[in-house]
Amino acid sequence: MSGLGDLVGVLKAAGESTRLRLLALLADGDHSVKDLTEILDQSQPRVSRHLKLLADAGLVERHAEGAWAYYRLAPNGQGADLARWLTARVDPADPERRRDRARQVEARGAQQALAADYFAKVAESWDLLKTLHVPEAAVEAAVLAELGGRSVDLLVDLGTGTGRMLEVLAPAYKHGVGIDSSREMLAVARSRLAGAGLAHAQVRLGDIGALDPATGPADVIVIHQVLHYFDDPGRMLAQARRLLKPGGEILIVDFAPHDLEFLRSEHAHRRLGLSREQMSGWAGLAGLDVLAMREFPSDTKDGGLTVCLWHLGDRNRTE
Repeated sequence: MSGLGDLVGVLKAAGESTRLRLLALLADGDHSVKDLTEILDQSQPRVSRHLKLLADAGLVERHAEGAWAYYRLAPNGQGADLARWLTARVDPADPERRRDRARQVEARGAQQALAADYFAKVAESWDLLKTLHVPEAAVEAAVLAELGGRSVDLLVDLGTGTGRMLEVLAPAYKHGVGIDSSREMLAVARSRLAGAGLAHAQVRLGDIGALDPATGPADVIVIHQVLHYFDDPGRMLAQARRLLKPGGEILIVDFAPHDLEFLRSEHAHRRLGLSREQMSGWAGLAGLDVLAMREFPSDTKDGGLTVCLWHLGDRNRTE
């Protein structure tokens, strides 16, 4: 319980037009300050000031990543409860809200276009690029080991790229589907799978940020080195969760937090790694539990990237 003064402070923080618009946008997922300034068409100092007031009141949470900062609705507490109560009552037909949503869609579309351009350029050399600073063989073996020698009915690989994980995990599924938005990547994937004689795997063109429910239900979903290309990995994870069968599992491979800013400017990364705490929070909101987590430090001597493997399970699974 909070005192009257504390509650009034929280209400004052939420009770302003721009701040309520910010809460509504953050209810749709994580956003950087840069994105929010573009969506609201306001100056960065002004938006940052509003966000600080919301954060101080416990309505939103700030996470710094290198030179950028990301915000999301607070995951728990009275501020979180109030923020969700308020945003659930914002009329989606309100003209200002509709404009904000339209600009939000534009911003996400622009980000996806930049990533698509990047992937089109590097498709042929993608597998080589992935080996830089990453103990790839050890990670691939660990992903396969997490399935414990089972062969599931349907495995879905989101952001399949060149289809490498469909190839690595081929013994673990009866039918595999890879989805990617890059035609160039899929051309490489089809060639790879055909060359390996993997008739039980196929790849499809699709937007993994707006998944077709008909793709599932999947026993296992793999998200390999994909989430750092999204401003809001939690939103992506929640969508993936909807493709799972009851009791299904998700295997995620991504980088641990780092400070290599050039990966944003040169390689289309949006997030500088994902932390244990972030993954636990996103998983919880999606109705998933973290069953296991492993780290694979770089085998180079120049402070390279650490790769993490998360094994998530449906919270309602039967043991």
